[in-house]
Amino acid sequence: MKSCEKLKKALEKMHYEFIGNHTALEICSWTKKSLRDEGVCYKEKFYGIKSHRCAQMSPAAGFCDQKCVFCWRPHELNIGIQMKGDVDSPEEIIEGCIIAQRRKLSGFGGNEKVNTKKLKEAQDPSQWAISLTGEPTLYPKLGELVEDLRRKGCSTFIVSNGMHPEVLEKLAKEKQLPTQLYISLDAPTYELHKKINIPLRKDSWKRLNKTLKLLPKLKTRKVIRITLIKDLNDSNIKEWVKILKQAGDLYIEVKGYMWVGYSRKRLKKENMPYHEEVKDFSKKLAKELGWKIADESKRSRVVLISKDGKVKKISKSDI
Repeated sequence: MKSCEKLKKALEKMHYEFIGNHTALEICSWTKKSLRDEGVCYKEKFYGIKSHRCAQMSPAAGFCDQKCVFCWRPHELNIGIQMKGDVDSPEEIIEGCIIAQRRKLSGFGGNEKVNTKKLKEAQDPSQWAISLTGEPTLYPKLGELVEDLRRKGCSTFIVSNGMHPEVLEKLAKEKQLPTQLYISLDAPTYELHKKINIPLRKDSWKRLNKTLKLLPKLKTRKVIRITLIKDLNDSNIKEWVKILKQAGDLYIEVKGYMWVGYSRKRLKKENMPYHEEVKDFSKKLAKELGWKIADESKRSRVVLISKDGKVKKISKSDI
């Protein structure tokens, strides 16, 4: 099961590195900034994970069942909506990603601006963001991957489009849920879902809503990620509240769309909201939900909402 050459070349041009047959890794810009003591990712600010020790990767590069208009990846080159045949083992993926991470960080040793203590720690990632490209729940051994990383003392964030509630149910049953589960929710109505997410499954709206209703039963940290696109999904507050109430008590991240990568072929620069616009939407949403703003990061144009206006940092007991 090999990623097609066109996709591979496109992603490698964006500095991704391929591991095995279907895994990709890239050093996050915030990891680089943290190594130079120039700031940290909002996830460190919100949740306490360490940006310089984060591995950003995906075990399903090129496999996705949506073609979201805001995606900065070349989903025009997607391989398919399911992974067939033999897949690489979690052990192969983890080992390959660590080797790739170290290789891509090797050049930082000669940079006088780099924090040498952080660079040494970065050689062994302690946080894994399973979200780089593609839909991770399509990887058949995702639970084993999470379990293996947990045994190594690593926290895991999985970002999913919510198209596979049966996978989440299996992860819960096998006690293989990630440290924090993200569900991308970019539209409050079926019509906007079709326009923004461009689903490749006929029953996508049903699948998404099933996932949202499942979330209260999942015993792990949960986050709804809303990518806010100006003049597209930044209104309909009451519709947003209606669909969000299905998901129960969790965190909500409202993050402004960024006009970068391949999304520039699909959207306009004017679709990128300023932080104040993201914050204004978030305030309205929180008020209608009866919730509160918990935190924000102006540099990343993201606002965090929670029921009590607080956010719990990740501890070892959460892994």
